[in-house]
Amino acid sequence: MSVESLIFEKGAPGRRAASLPAMDVPTEALDSMIPADLLRATPAPLPEVSEIEVVRHYTHLSQRNFGVDTGFYPLGSCTMKYNPKLNEDMAALPGFARIHPLQSDSSVQGAIQLIYELEQYLAEIAGMARVTLQPSAGAHGELTGLMLIKAYHQSQGESHRNLVLIPDNAHGTNPASATLADYRAVEVKTDRKTGGIDMAHLKTLLEANGANVAAIMLTNPNTLGIFDTNVVEIARMIHEVGGQLYYDGANANAVLGITRPGDMGFDVVHFNLHKTCSTPHGGGGPGAGPIGVKEHLIPFLPGPLPAKDERGYYWQDAGPQSIGKVRANMGNFGVLVRAYTYIRSNGPDGLRHVAESAILNANYLRHELSKDYEIAYPLICQHEFVATAQRYKDEYGVTATDIAKRLLDFGMYAPTIYFPLIVHEAMMIEPTETETRETLDYFVSVMHQIAEEARTNPEIVRTAPHTTVIGRLDQALAARKPNLRWQPGQEKTHS
Repeated sequence: MSVESLIFEKGAPGRRAASLPAMDVPTEALDSMIPADLLRATPAPLPEVSEIEVVRHYTHLSQRNFGVDTGFYPLGSCTMKYNPKLNEDMAALPGFARIHPLQSDSSVQGAIQLIYELEQYLAEIAGMARVTLQPSAGAHGELTGLMLIKAYHQSQGESHRNLVLIPDNAHGTNPASATLADYRAVEVKTDRKTGGIDMAHLKTLLEANGANVAAIMLTNPNTLGIFDTNVVEIARMIHEVGGQLYYDGANANAVLGITRPGDMGFDVVHFNLHKTCSTPHGGGGPGAGPIGVKEHLIPFLPGPLPAKDERGYYWQDAGPQSIGKVRANMGNFGVLVRAYTYIRSNGPDGLRHVAESAILNANYLRHELSKDYEIAYPLICQHEFVATAQRYKDEYGVTATDIAKRLLDFGMYAPTIYFPLIVHEAMMIEPTETETRETLDYFVSVMHQIAEEARTNPEIVRTAPHTTVIGRLDQALAARKPNLRWQPGQEKTHS
């Protein structure tokens, strides 16, 4: 019997995982309720298994997954950090987990209070006047923020503003969100020396198109891990032509308690609470992307908004200029509970320590890895940095993909590769604040070993991974013709 059969081909005729009581509905009644053409002629070919077989099967599958609870996850720009289990416990409290979004205000006072206070915390952290917690994720927050900017310009009689300036190192959701908001994205180049906005190019764009600029979308620090020290001047230039500044908060882990987007001149800020404030978000969710705004944009916020008076907490209509709801109910509430707990647990000093530790860890790795890997922008970084495998590709035929896959053999996840697009063979590395010195040193030692292998035995890197359940896939075939369904008797097709 093969190992694969032991893992996947389970069961025998007559085995049962549960004993169910006899049906109290006559068979004849069921036959009359279900149309004959929907009835099976033969039973479904399902395995007949015992309870222990079911438990072991799904436990075994779960152990094939990789996550921050099982190993180092240096995924740049996504802040995949360990999240304290206390926050999970709070989100699971019956008073939060079992309420219904349409309950009366009087029966969910604690939930509305949490949303009311979380809004105030986020406004203070970001230097904003007011926050909406409705958006479900970062990209949803981007779209909401741009809708607010559009509504503001329309209220000023400037509906002609149709351009959104976006750096060439921006997250891909930025131009996508601008397009969805019916704007045209215009690329702003990166200064090859500083890693920030090319100020000369920005000036040229504003001179030619300033009257039509609705906003600029910036991440600061940006996806290169560089804090743009020209941000105050950029704000002045954009505001001078009548535009607004939008802050992509995906990298907020680097600025918590140190600086605030509102103080830099931004008018709109989005938070990725699932990245920055404690919700496991691997696999695409769950998320929350609250939007903070300056005073002049408050009238356009989606409603209703949480409010408080002598009677308690309640939902208040946002007013006639509101863009309306952007999500059913009041936000992704479980994520909001986790974020509230995270902020209250850390406090102001703790949040600053989060950012300082993330910056320290990133710069430690940047320094140590620079001995074997070229750093795209060899400057003091913030929470992440970008290395490049271009030299190994040119000299030994070893790509960033190869290095990323080889890392899997050592029990660590790969960094983000091939992003940002302006760096060839990019490897974007973000250690976060939650990793120990020992973990970082192990990662460094493995990266040095892979570099040595690339120089002396490149084939072992080019054919990695070697120790995972599934080896190297044909990536083009996997993307175009994915096989997502196992069927009885199906042979193993991994390559």
